[in-house]
Amino acid sequence: MLPARVKYGRAGTKLALPVLLGVLCFAQQGADPWSKSALLDPAALAPVLRSASARRPVILCVAFPVLYRARHIPHAILAGPTSRPEGMDALKKAVAGMAKDSDIVIYCGCCPMDKCPNVRPAFQALKEMGFTRVRVLNIPTNMFADWYSKDYPSEPGSAAGGR
Repeated sequence: MLPARVKYGRAGTKLALPVLLGVLCFAQQGADPWSKSALLDPAALAPVLRSASARRPVILCVAFPVLYRARHIPHAILAGPTSRPEGMDALKKAVAGMAKDSDIVIYCGCCPMDKCPNVRPAFQALKEMGFTRVRVLNIPTNMFADWYSKDYPSEPGSAAGGR
């Protein structure tokens, strides 16, 4: 039997967003490939983004485009969901030409981070590409609970999608 939130499109396969995200975030993706020092708390990043004089890191959103288009961290670049080949390609394009010592922060926030399908592959790919200063924004629950509800800097997305 299908969950109550399933909606059928013309092909009979369209899922409501909450069900789709729940399915995508169901399985834990394995051990964290980053050290504890590579985790960045939201309370540490927010003041940097609010400061006019602070040097900002490159912020890469590896969430699903629908989430980025709804709301995201200011100046974040949509790098795509790296749990999918097209997302991994988008990540590679987003960092093409960047110095390997660029200060990079990645985030997703689609679901609890221990179940997120995107942050681990993104982190691993960036490290394999030779980037030396990659950090992961610590979003233990989701973007709403851990960022937006705390009134940290954010901006609405656009219908066009990425930057």
